[in-house]
Amino acid sequence: MNWAFFTSDAPGLAAFAEERFGAHRHHVLATLRADGSPRTSGLEVRFLGGELWLGMMRGSRKALDLLRDPRFALQAHPAADMGAGDVRIGGRAIEVGDGDAKAAYVKEVEPPQPFHLFRTELTEVVRTYVEDDTYLVTQVWKPGEPVRTLKRT
Repeated sequence: MNWAFFTSDAPGLAAFAEERFGAHRHHVLATLRADGSPRTSGLEVRFLGGELWLGMMRGSRKALDLLRDPRFALQAHPAADMGAGDVRIGGRAIEVGDGDAKAAYVKEVEPPQPFHLFRTELTEVVRTYVEDDTYLVTQVWKPGEPVRTLKRT
């Protein structure tokens, strides 16, 4: 499921996620190395045309990881003030070759060339925050399921 589907399925959570990712330029991407161990890297993301896009330098380790195994986790910039909470996105990244979608992205973003561009298929979006200085609240969205809210002290 793409970002547009998520936005229509869970509009409040999607709006918060876009706001949280929009608050900072750089975020944390986790990919899988060839040996299966995790790799974390800084990354900029874009929400354009109903998609969540991941752009990265051609031949970068994170791009090579995604080309080999498309699974990823993305965490919004872990700011010093987490006031409204944290957002994490899990999914698969599918490389977009030259064509209309990549040309539209280049026109809008003007990224350094050459680069890899990946569109995302979401498997999970999670928001975690503290409510009333008492409860740890976790909202979880998965395709085909309603948003679940879990609270614990």
